[in-house]
Formats: sequence, structure tokens, C-alpha cells
Amino acid sequence: MQTLLAFALTIAILIAIHEWGHYRAAVAMGVRVLRFSIGFGPELLRYKPRRQRPGQDTEFALCAFPLGGYVRMLDEREGPVAADDLPQAFNRKPLGARAFIVAAGPLANLLLAVVLYAALNWTGVAEPQPILAAPLAGSPAAEAGLSGGERVRSAVIEPDDRREVPSFESLRWILTQAAVRQRDVVLEVERPGDAAPRQIRLPIGRLGLAPDVQLLAQLGLTGPWTPPVLGDLQAEGAAARAGLQTGDRVLRVNGQVVSDGQALRRLIRESQGRGPLAFEVERGGRRLVISVQPDRVEEAQTVVGRIGAYVGGPPEMVVVRYGPWEGVQRALSRTVEMSELTLRMIGRMLIGEASVKNLSGPLTIADYAGRSVAIGWQAYVQFLAVISISLGVLNLLPLPVLDGGHLMYYLWEAVTGRPVSNAWMERLQRGGVVLLILLMSIALFNDISRLFG
Repeated sequence: MQTLLAFALTIAILIAIHEWGHYRAAVAMGVRVLRFSIGFGPELLRYKPRRQRPGQDTEFALCAFPLGGYVRMLDEREGPVAADDLPQAFNRKPLGARAFIVAAGPLANLLLAVVLYAALNWTGVAEPQPILAAPLAGSPAAEAGLSGGERVRSAVIEPDDRREVPSFESLRWILTQAAVRQRDVVLEVERPGDAAPRQIRLPIGRLGLAPDVQLLAQLGLTGPWTPPVLGDLQAEGAAARAGLQTGDRVLRVNGQVVSDGQALRRLIRESQGRGPLAFEVERGGRRLVISVQPDRVEEAQTVVGRIGAYVGGPPEMVVVRYGPWEGVQRALSRTVEMSELTLRMIGRMLIGEASVKNLSGPLTIADYAGRSVAIGWQAYVQFLAVISISLGVLNLLPLPVLDGGHLMYYLWEAVTGRPVSNAWMERLQRGGVVLLILLMSIALFNDISRLFG
């Protein structure tokens, strides 16, 4: 139920902001708005303000299904209009005014993302510190010289684009931007006791890595550093049977030094339960060696080792907060970069460089909406900003049924001096509907594949 409500709230907010952009632009351009509707289906609420601007008689409505909405404007192409009202008809407005009204919806979604990101920047977000866990053996990160425990101070994508790295999430975003631009990244890192920071080059551009969810895994980066301690133990698990306890800090396994929680998890998994492991642990200032026989568990058609314990403590956290002006600047920058990332991914899919499996539909959006709400309001606000950018960019694409398609009509009118004919408009609309249904079908298929395997 929480997931369903979160999804409905997300869609309602995004559609309301989108249509509000159209509405405010229409009012500003002197167009009479007849109806402002959020959703389709049975009406839940109808409201008509007593006081409105001269010439306005807008009716507001909230409908049962928040999967859409519309702003109905006075337009003589939809029926007879009194001569006195013609100046307020949409189709009688100059080309620039019509284009502004159409573009205002997607731009409102992008503006919402700026506001949400700015609010997060001002209030501060607790994120893992940019301390790296041990990379996978033989991975690009390991071959570049990373071994785990390094704190990332800064990153350089372009020669004149040096960025401070305040958190692990900031590092993740910088690496994603490097993948978008197909550039290597030079990290400035240091470990405790180092005389000076050193530079590490991650070959993102040279390897041609895509800016998707697998980017960090392809580099061999397993996440932020976590201490190799044991958390809650299952009563009948291998760890409890062997005598391990919550809070034990694992120093070595079979004589191999354990650098962090990620490395410990890998050692346990890769053992496949084929034999006992000698855990050297620190407990209350004493060092103990305890033999543990991991259980053999089949996971995704692969046998892995499990000890029935939460392995690895929480990462070290830092609150990332910015001042009023810097918070707005960073919000604008993040919105622009996210929009660029969305457009580049669409372009890569069109030319076959990225898989259409990256498309997500309503089921994935609903799933992530529910998860983000469960984590907290900040996670939900971040999720809402990302989806708002996606909606804004999508609606600016030159598809006939979208706002971008109408802008293409106006571009044609500006170049040729005459509007697109009704016959061609109808053909393009049909083609746009078919293409949109195809994209939605692919996205829905991807959703089902992700959620149900």
C-alpha cells in the first residue's frame, strides 16, 4: 500500500507541476484557460475560484487516476468562439507566445528539480565519506593502484574541471559524468600515514564504459569503506555455531589480512562453504582464532558461502551542506548534468551503444518511490527530482504527441510561414502514438523482467 500511495503521490506532483507551468504561461500570455485538470477518470474534486483575473474563468479538477492531466484553453479550432473572445484564443496568439506556453510545462518540471536539489543542499544530506572499499582483484580500479582505504580528495575529468569530492555519492556522480563524456578520471587520493596525496587514473573513457548502474561494478569499486566487524547473528547460523559474537572485528581469514567489510564478504562468499575458515578476530582487546564452517547456499544458480551474520559495519558518514547561493548553483548544475545524461543515454540507445534495458516504466518508478519513502524524506526528494528531470526532458523530445512535437510544428511554421496541415498533423499524431506505445511496452517489459526475474 505504501508503494502504491508513494507512486500516486509522485505522479500527481509531477503532472500538477507540469500542467501548472502550461497554465501560468497561458495566463501570462493572455490566453483564457477553461479547465486545469490533474488525472483522468471520475472526478474527485472540482473547484472554481470566485476571484480570477479579468477574462479568466478557469475550473480546476482533480480526477481519480493521476497518470496524466491537461490544461484546456480557448481555441477556435475546437469550436465556435465569440468575436469578443478571439483575442484570448490560443490559436490567435503569436507563434512565440504559443511556443512559450507549450515549453512551459517541461520547463516547470526542470525548475522543480532545481528547487528540490537546492532544498537538499541547504538542509544537508548525510552521505558516506569518500573512502574506498577494497576493489575487486584484477579490476581496472585495482590495476590503477587502488587497494582500499583511500580517501578521495578531488577528481579531474577535463584539464580545467577539477572537483572536490565531499562524499561517496559525489564520487559516484563524477564517475557517471565521466562515462557520459567518455573521459578518464584522475582521482587525488590519500591513505592514513601517506606523506602526500597521490593520483590514480581510472580508464573510463579508454574502456568505453557506459553511464549506467553497472559502472562502479565494471570499474571494480565495491562501495564506500566499512569496518570488518560482525553485526547481528542468526541463532542457528554458521557464525553463531562457531562462537563468533556481535561486535567481533575480523583481522584475518586463513591468514589473509581483511581490509574492510566488503573484502570480508567476498572471502566468505567465494569460499563456497568448501571447508572451514580460520577467523582471527579482536574481541574486548583480545585476539582469538575461531574456526568457522560457512554454509553452502545456492544463489542465482551459483554456490556461495554464508555464515548467517551481518558482515561489515556502517560506513563513516558526513553531512554535505551548502550555503544559500552555492546551494542554488549546485542545484542548477546537477539539473543540467542530469538532463545531459538523460539525452545522451537516449542518443546511445538510438544508435545501439546502450541497451534499451535501461528504459524504466511505471512499475520500476513505483518500486523506487516506495523504497525512497521508506528510507526517509530526503531520499524521496532526491528520487522526485530525478523523475521530474526525466519527465521534463522526455516531454521536450520531438515526438508529435509530446510538447516537443508541438514545438517542432512551430519551428516548421516559423521556417515556412505556414502551419502544418491538418492531414499531416493527423498522420504525425498517429505515428507518435504508435512510437510512444512501443517505448512504453519496452519499458513495461523491462520492469517485469527486473521485478520478477
